[in-house]
Amino acid sequence: MSSFLFVAFFTFVLFLIGVPALLGFARMFGIYTVVEERRCHVYVLFGKVVATLNEPGLHFLLGSLGWKALIMRWLGRRYILDMRTDQEYLRSQPVNSEEGAPMGIGMWYEMYISDPVAYLFKNIDPRGSLAANVSNSTVRCLSNMPLDEMLANRHSMSQTVRAEVSPKSHEWGYKLGSVYIRKVHFRDAEMIRQIESKVVNRLRQVTAAIKQDGANRVSIIASTAEREAAVEFAKAAAIRPQIVGAALQKISQDPEVAAALFEILETQRILEGQGRITLLPSGSQMLAELLAAGPGDRPKRPATPA
Repeated sequence: MSSFLFVAFFTFVLFLIGVPALLGFARMFGIYTVVEERRCHVYVLFGKVVATLNEPGLHFLLGSLGWKALIMRWLGRRYILDMRTDQEYLRSQPVNSEEGAPMGIGMWYEMYISDPVAYLFKNIDPRGSLAANVSNSTVRCLSNMPLDEMLANRHSMSQTVRAEVSPKSHEWGYKLGSVYIRKVHFRDAEMIRQIESKVVNRLRQVTAAIKQDGANRVSIIASTAEREAAVEFAKAAAIRPQIVGAALQKISQDPEVAAALFEILETQRILEGQGRITLLPSGSQMLAELLAAGPGDRPKRPATPA
């Protein structure tokens, strides 16, 4: 039982400490290396590139470099490059339209390392050189374009810039991917203010024209309705005497009904009037007393025989 525990403990310590230490010594002496996904290892010895490993996985350097792998760590140098696609955005590249308007173009592009050796040794700053190349190509290719095309045809502008940049960038080990113009804007603040003012005035004019057109349409509809109503009222006024005359003619055929009707109409007219009515009993002397109580300066009439 004790021997089993000793073997188990020894195996555990061996795999916990011994194996990592052994692998570390193997990597230190250049026996093998591990290349990760989308990475590239470039080995340089005495100023010369002796190997380039860009396939991911486990690589035995003795088979690739031979005896040089044993001294690579002390006398040579290893470069680890990131081969993944990277992105860059250049803001407000200054260009002028055909009409002379100062414009700014925002350029977005992708790039990746296509030649690791050229990327390391042909240009000291390939990323900065590519950005400068894209900027110069943008200004050179997109200047003096009509303003309407510059604001609308972004796809063709992007293709033009990409075709101009790609051959030169590939010589430096950097290959240009997709290119897209994301933003086209005015750079002059005074011009922006004037355009905003014109747009606001135009919107006000359009709003006023819409309101005026609506008011005109409402007036036309109202006048048409009033005209039709006036025509109908005129027709009704024209046929009213005929209707009333026919009704009166029919009523007058019965004298009692006609007398009652006219008496009712007269009473209704009196009630609807604004005059005041004073009823006096028959045979009363109140009327004579009221006349006698009138003002004294009233001219006296000559007496007339009874």
